[in-house]
Amino acid sequence: MAAIHITDIEAAINFWRARKPSPDGITLAPELRALAEVYALMVFHHEDEVDEVGFPAEAWAAWLAWYQGTPDTPCIAICSTSQGDDQCKGCGRSFDEVQHWPAMSPAEKRSTWRRITMQDTAWRFNKYAERARETEQVWPEDAPPDPAG
Repeated sequence: MAAIHITDIEAAINFWRARKPSPDGITLAPELRALAEVYALMVFHHEDEVDEVGFPAEAWAAWLAWYQGTPDTPCIAICSTSQGDDQCKGCGRSFDEVQHWPAMSPAEKRSTWRRITMQDTAWRFNKYAERARETEQVWPEDAPPDPAG
């Protein structure tokens, strides 16, 4: 079973705070209340992850609503696992993760996202991003005219 990291709970809380702000600064929307209870228990017990099994139904529904707005896959269409690599250089997922991605639960996908983000070695986080920034430089048609001709 996969676990949901506390940073995902925080992101879901912030999602709901923006979507359903407190009318009086005290009252919480039901989604916020459900997520806040899970978050508080995690903090109290010094846990940074909570198992998706046994997640309270209201909190799970609120978390899933946030999850639906996250990117589904880390793929950047440069898949080196198709060339025989055990770990994709483009997205950072293992061959098995790439193959089984459609069948993975939302918590398993977020766990994978967290791992590849923390590793920060995939091209999606460095080389590919650097190349994307390079294309944002001045294009020839935007450059000042060459006085030599």
